[in-house]
Amino acid sequence: MTLLEAYRGTGADLPFGDPRRAHGVPFEGYYWRFTDPAAGRVAIVLCGASRDGRGTWAVVAVAVHPEGVVRSAIVPVARVDPRGLGVDAGDVLCASESGLRVDLGRDARLEAAVSEPCLWPRRAFGGIGPAQAVPGLPQYWHPHLLGARVAGEVRMGETTVDLAGATAYAEKNWGPAFTEHWWWGQAQGFPAADACVAFAGGRVALGPVGGAPTAVVVRLEDRVLRLAPPFARMAAAVGTAGWRVTARSAVHEIEVEGEAAGAPAVLPVPVPGRRAVEDRSHQYLAGRLAVRVRRGRRLRFAGESALAGLERWA
Repeated sequence: MTLLEAYRGTGADLPFGDPRRAHGVPFEGYYWRFTDPAAGRVAIVLCGASRDGRGTWAVVAVAVHPEGVVRSAIVPVARVDPRGLGVDAGDVLCASESGLRVDLGRDARLEAAVSEPCLWPRRAFGGIGPAQAVPGLPQYWHPHLLGARVAGEVRMGETTVDLAGATAYAEKNWGPAFTEHWWWGQAQGFPAADACVAFAGGRVALGPVGGAPTAVVVRLEDRVLRLAPPFARMAAAVGTAGWRVTARSAVHEIEVEGEAAGAPAVLPVPVPGRRAVEDRSHQYLAGRLAVRVRRGRRLRFAGESALAGLERWA
């Protein structure tokens, strides 16, 4: 094992590294979200790959709004790619930069190819900022695809839905396990078609030091803003049905407000070391999310989406 491999095995990435690559930690999470504003439809795919003494296994899930369909399976053999974005889970899931294929039986199949992607820009750090380089954090997060055209379909039983009107979002998270305390949101489907918003945070404790760091990312056309500690002051207030994140840097201020709607999709989370899952993720697939972005005193963007993903664990 090289020194770099040992360093990345702690979960950390060097500046200008590729956080999408598998790190060699016990948990590598992959997530895709397809939003079709005209049809009022959302489809999500998640793959949580966990490594133990017997190898790597995974849980794969698909959820669709407004049908409320959730399907999942535990796959005993999985492979994650240490060279770039890529994960395979038996015959159930195959994913790369160009798209993904999921087959959970006749009740849930999804195929999607992405083109014209808006990728995370080449910067020293990813979604959580300089904390990306800190070894041993409980959780790391990186939104790497902030919009793309989609070709494909999702099939649920006898129903087939074309995804051609959707836009795509994808992220990755990883660490020793999925964190116990977590809040998250993501939205597209704003009146400004190119807008994309994502945020994530949670309570952490590193020895005597504790806190609740949060990061927020906003894409506006070809510009990507990321506000995260220590270069921005972050505040998060999260309740059972409401999310509010405020971020202020020397230049920008971002305010995000989310509100739950309908019933959440209950999604499985892998338990590393046990080859089992817990239904701990309650994710609203079509909540309301409003965002305001200011540069100094000037309001640069204000928009609202009714197709936001919102999640909270306590």
